[in-house]
This record gives sequence, structure tokens and C-alpha cells, in this order.
Amino acid sequence: MDLSKYKLELSTKIVIEEALRRNIKVEILDEQGQFIRLRKGDKVEYIKQATKTSIDSYVVPLIMENKEVTKIILREHGINVPGGISVSSEQEAIVKWSNYKGQDIVVKPKSTNFGEGVQILKANHTLEDYKVAIEQALTFDSSVMIEEFVTGKEYRFLVIADEVVAILHRIPANVIGDGVSTIEELIRAKNDDPLRGTGHVTPFEKIQLGAIERENLRMQGKTASDVPEQGQIIYLRENSNVSTGGDSIDFTDDIPTEYKEIAIKAVKAVGAKMCGLDMMIDDINAKPSPDNYSIIELNFNPAIYLHNFPYKGINRQVEKKVLDAIGFSESNC
Repeated sequence: MDLSKYKLELSTKIVIEEALRRNIKVEILDEQGQFIRLRKGDKVEYIKQATKTSIDSYVVPLIMENKEVTKIILREHGINVPGGISVSSEQEAIVKWSNYKGQDIVVKPKSTNFGEGVQILKANHTLEDYKVAIEQALTFDSSVMIEEFVTGKEYRFLVIADEVVAILHRIPANVIGDGVSTIEELIRAKNDDPLRGTGHVTPFEKIQLGAIERENLRMQGKTASDVPEQGQIIYLRENSNVSTGGDSIDFTDDIPTEYKEIAIKAVKAVGAKMCGLDMMIDDINAKPSPDNYSIIELNFNPAIYLHNFPYKGINRQVEKKVLDAIGFSESNC
């Protein structure tokens, strides 16, 4: 099969390549929808976007899509999650602002994926900053969650069939100053890397310079036309999703077993088999405690290519785990 003829997301492409290597027949049923059919003898499986498969029931992604329901379930299982509320209008959010004034908070759509519409506001945020974040989040959903900001570093756990198969530490979209170029020019230069593209067809996504990025610069007292000093790191986003231009470092072998067990417990709590879990950890060398970690999100359609092409680290070949999980184990192929 000549995959160059198709416009496929990288996650779908690496699953297909591994399936072909295992002598599994692959049919691309809907190129735009990234919908494929795998066939080996009498066994047939359908996959959409690399990780939507028959091993997860219909209700599982609905649970994970709803951030509020996810938090309720995780709390019931004794798992730490951020405190917060949900609102359905800007007016309702403004009434609640006094509760969050002077605090670091996260504003995000109640139902979202890939970090879309998520904004982190620092303690010195103004009412206007808060309103802008609410307005942006409401463009993605009719309800918005306002949560306490959890400190620490963010790690993406990929859980497949009750096993943590890969972990990444993600760094928000950023550029490094050279003392000559403007922030906008530095973004353009970093985006020239052939490994960066759009639509999840390359290992990294291009850094955007849209409303959220410009607002984040403004809150740092900067504009896109400023010239950072040599070596100065400028962050364009607060959220660290690779899908919004972030970088990634493999930490699979560095995270202690206790945190991996928490991740597996959380994914089991919502009944999922394939899940991307985002956990904030203050100190990975310390034992898990209410003060040291919190799960901030579960993702029902995790991009698996991130773990094969980390900015720093090794290829975890997670597509093998996907095929094993749906019954096409290498030993049977």
C-alpha cells in the first residue's frame, strides 16, 4: 500500500504501517475521517483516528469528553483532581470572579480535547483578562469550567489495556531569543522545521500566533514585535499540548511505579482501555500525596504519534500496543 497517496494523520499512518508489517490487510474506508478496516483471516476490526476502537464502549468517550463528570468519577475513586466550578454564561462567570480574584486559575470548555480553548490565568489577572478567557472558552462549548491551577510539571500518560505504555513531559509552545529577531520572526523560523506542520500529519504542530498567544504575550508585558534577549525563553501558551505547538520529552522510564498505578486506576475508573491522561506532579521523586499530584484531564482520543516522535527521547512504538490490544498481537500474525 502506497500511503503517500493519502492524507493521513501521523497516528493513523503509524498504525497502518505496523498492521502491514504484521501482514494484516488494511482498507482506508474514509480518508478524511481517518477511518480504516483491518482484516486478518476471519478477524475484522475498525479503527477511527488510531485510538477509537471496539475495546472502548460508546459511553466511555462521552464520560471523558465531559470534564465535570470525569472529575466526579475520579474523586469517588480517591484520585486527586483540581477543585472548581462550571458556568454557562459570561454573566454567571463574572458573578463568580470574586472567588478567584488573586488566584492562579484555569479556564476551559467543559467538553473539549487537544487543549482547545484552554487558558491559564495568573494570580494578577484582571476582570478583563478573565472575561476574555471565558469568552474564548465559550466559543468551544456552552459550558465553561473554572478550576484552581495545580502546580508542578505536566506529564501525559498513555494507557492502553491497563498498562502505561509511554509518558511525556510536555512544554508549552515557546521560542528562544537570539537578541536580533522579533518574537514573530522566531515563531516563523521555528515553524520552518519540516517536522512541524498542521493537522497532526507531522511529529510537531506549528506554533500559532492567534488571539490566545497574543493575549498570553500581553499578560507578560510583551508583543509579537518585541526582540527577546539571547537565550531568553518566551512562552506563547500556558497549556502544554503538543497540538498547540508544544514540545515533548520522554519520561517513560523516569516516572515511579506509584504514579503509573494511579494513572491505571483513573483510566479503569471511567472504564477506558485507550486513554491519554494528563497529570501534574510537583516532584516525581516524592511519594504520591494530595499535595504532590493531581489529574487534570483524561483524553478519549489521544494522539499516539507524540510518543514515537518526542522532541527529546526514544520512539516508544506505541502502535504495537494498539494492535495488540484489539487482538492483532504479533504472535498471532
